[in-house]
Amino acid sequence: MRSKGESKRGKGEAMKGIKPSSINAQVPVAAWRIYMVLALLAFFVLVLVWRVASLQVMGGVDRGFEFLQQQGQVRTIRKEIIPAHRGMITDRRGEPLAVSTPVVTLWGNPRHLRKSTAQWPKLAKALGMPYGELKNKLERYRNKEFVYLRRHMSPQDAEKILSLEIVGVYERREYRRFYPAGEVAAHLVGFTNIDDKGQEGMELAYDNWLKGSEGKKKVLKDLKGRVIKDIKSIASAQPGRDLALSIDLRLQYQAYRELKAAIKKHRASSGSIVVMDVETGEVLAMANLPSFNPNNRRRLKPGSIRNRAITDVFEPGSTMKPLTVVAALESGKYKPNTKIDTNPGTFRVGRKILMDPVNYGVIDVTKVITKSSQVGLSKIALSLDEQAVREVFYRMGLGQDTGSGFPGESTGVLPNYARWKPIERATFAYGYGLSVTTLQLTQAYSVFASHGIKRPVSLLKAEGDVVGDQIIEPRIAQDVMEMLRTVTQKGGTGTRAQISAYTVAGKSGTAHKAGRGGYEDSHYTSIFAGVAPVSQPRVVTVVMVDDPKGNEYYGGEVAAPVFSRVTEGVLRLLNVPPDDLREEDLKAARLAARH
Repeated sequence: MRSKGESKRGKGEAMKGIKPSSINAQVPVAAWRIYMVLALLAFFVLVLVWRVASLQVMGGVDRGFEFLQQQGQVRTIRKEIIPAHRGMITDRRGEPLAVSTPVVTLWGNPRHLRKSTAQWPKLAKALGMPYGELKNKLERYRNKEFVYLRRHMSPQDAEKILSLEIVGVYERREYRRFYPAGEVAAHLVGFTNIDDKGQEGMELAYDNWLKGSEGKKKVLKDLKGRVIKDIKSIASAQPGRDLALSIDLRLQYQAYRELKAAIKKHRASSGSIVVMDVETGEVLAMANLPSFNPNNRRRLKPGSIRNRAITDVFEPGSTMKPLTVVAALESGKYKPNTKIDTNPGTFRVGRKILMDPVNYGVIDVTKVITKSSQVGLSKIALSLDEQAVREVFYRMGLGQDTGSGFPGESTGVLPNYARWKPIERATFAYGYGLSVTTLQLTQAYSVFASHGIKRPVSLLKAEGDVVGDQIIEPRIAQDVMEMLRTVTQKGGTGTRAQISAYTVAGKSGTAHKAGRGGYEDSHYTSIFAGVAPVSQPRVVTVVMVDDPKGNEYYGGEVAAPVFSRVTEGVLRLLNVPPDDLREEDLKAARLAARH
């Protein structure tokens, strides 16, 4: 072994053998390597930067870049639907009857929501539904990517839920239909379903006209599905077109109010009323009861949806007698003053005995209408050709649609037998054995009011002159109008239809309702059809009250007063000048002017 001294000497001697120049030569070699490593690192950084830039900015240079860029867009860029609002429905003066209001629908992605089950109770509470109901719904659609959570919320309420930032809950902008007139015009206007598609009434009839065309746009969304930026519009939303109906909302309110009061007073099952403009065939008011609120249909009864004035039929009773008289006058056998012997107040036809309330004796054709004599009218009908009466009824619009275009319109029943039995001819002439709608009856009476011209019925506001067909001679139409005027005068059956300061022509009708065993003695349909003013007819109003259960049930007692009140209001609102001013009316007008 070497001693410590020997080791140190050996090491020193070894160091003496190395030259200082060789040590200095190794330093530059080490620095070069460091610079080379730094340069390589800088090169790799530049390559990465270029790569990222090519992917995100320059759009890529090969399929791989395009694929990655496409995947990024798939996760962030979406196509959104731009909802289009439905066209507005208005009355003839522009008053809104149906408008669309913006709402928010909340929907969820069950796959995303399953990742946040701890927030389900909070979501259920915010939606206002039981937790179990929400849980069952999400479990039922667990393999889907879409489920409605709540439809048609106000934007404010929806924002409260969205502010909870629950993963998987999203919004969709929609429109909801609102009906300002409510139940007053519900049957005519109709309503839409939750997807804003027409279901009843004019909403259904003109659905293609009213509905809009949805648009589309590209948007940028974040991971929570919120829209960050609109990128570009693909297709613009096209709103639906507006629709102006023929009704006047002021007249509609009045007609509905008076009909409702009559239904309540007489404890009737239902009723309908139609007011028509003689000059154009436009329906100025159309009301039915029972009605419904189209803004809240949770307790909706199917029977209250029908527009009874157009879809429901009834036997018109004595309101058909003036039409039968048209056939008599056209035959040349009769004139308004032709005498008819109704003695002894009864008339046997086959096995059936027809009778009047009292024996009217010998009366003329005009008084047959004034007193509504079944005996007199039956004798007239049986003296005519067996097809003559039916031919007039058909010409006046019975047994066919009115041309209104309303969904579900009934044509009624107008029989056409190969051979008519005498009793069928007699009862048919005074309104039994056929059925009509309130609208059909209104159109028929408008022929008398327009000097024999039949115009198509319009539920839309008419533009320009409306051309009609001359279906009966003007002289005959005028003769019948004069007969109908006597009905509302003293001694007639419709005196309650009188209107202060205006002349009125009309006819009441009271028809027994048919039951399982035939016609029932204690169930009636009460009707009044009238025209005003007689000197220059402007409106036709028909009132039908079904099954009144009070002490009064005749058409002249139940329906005529409704006609009077509604038609008087219509004439005054339309500024129709009075044609029957008496001294007391002039005094009242002067007194009103002073105040």
